[in-house]
Amino acid sequence: MNWAKKTVLVTGAGGFVGSHLAERLVELGAGVRALVHYNALNSRGWLDASPLSSEMHIVAGDICDRDSIRRIMDEADVVFHLAALVGIPYSYIAPESYVRTNVQGTLNVLQAARETRPDVLIHTSTSEVYGTALHVPIDEAHPLQGQSPYSASKIGADKMVEAFHRSFDLAAITIRPFNIFGPRQSARAVIPSIVGQILSGDIVKLGNLRPTRDLNYVANTVNGYVLAASTPAAVGQTINLGSGREIGIGDLAQLIGRIAGRCIKVECAAERLRPGNSEVERLIADHRRASAVLGWEPEISLEDGLRRTIEWVTANLDKYRPRTYAL
Repeated sequence: MNWAKKTVLVTGAGGFVGSHLAERLVELGAGVRALVHYNALNSRGWLDASPLSSEMHIVAGDICDRDSIRRIMDEADVVFHLAALVGIPYSYIAPESYVRTNVQGTLNVLQAARETRPDVLIHTSTSEVYGTALHVPIDEAHPLQGQSPYSASKIGADKMVEAFHRSFDLAAITIRPFNIFGPRQSARAVIPSIVGQILSGDIVKLGNLRPTRDLNYVANTVNGYVLAASTPAAVGQTINLGSGREIGIGDLAQLIGRIAGRCIKVECAAERLRPGNSEVERLIADHRRASAVLGWEPEISLEDGLRRTIEWVTANLDKYRPRTYAL
């Protein structure tokens, strides 16, 4: 794809993954429209600190408002839809807000795309929609299991994208990332939580230490987005982006401690535990479809990604409250 001739819209551009993607698209020469969530402080999220923000057209809005989405999508050749309400623990407290943002908000994006007809729309799913693995590695045919209100809302969004592709011939691709990590991720996620606690003491408090996760560095995921948008054969498909490697949460904490050069004690804190039937015990990706269709492979390893993340969190520890449990 000749990105220099493309106008792209990134929803959720002020967030962790969205800001990295928006920057990559600027570097590729695309004309980037970055939708950030409106707030009274006029914060543009991570784009406030981006050296490339001046090369983007940044618009504050809300995917829950259909009119604002429709306006910003005019003449967009490619739409990357990343805006969502994330964080599993808070979904137990406020499930309706997840339906409103993740399902209704995605519907608003799809309705606007149905009218404006971009060349392709890339929708962001999550490995949480699979729930605990019924077979491993997890391929795209694995059953979907709503084990939390968050995952259920994302299943709803995924199915709405599928319906618009089938019903209205909308050129849509669903990217299903496994656990993304890297610089700028909030402390609600396990890796920055572990790193922040290690940097501020020798005790790391976590929830269940037994579940395994497939962790993928953010640059790998961004590569997948770019390749998907450039691959016509991917239209209509759901594609996993994961490393194909799993690690237990307790073992992950010890690995981070070793890389950081710290001796730590890991404790299970009751407040961090999910309800028993809601815990996803095992996630590990089968990314053969991504390899075959997109030519994608995870280039940055877990260890290398952790080193980069530790370095970034160390330099930005003031942005975290390491001893506070972030929902």
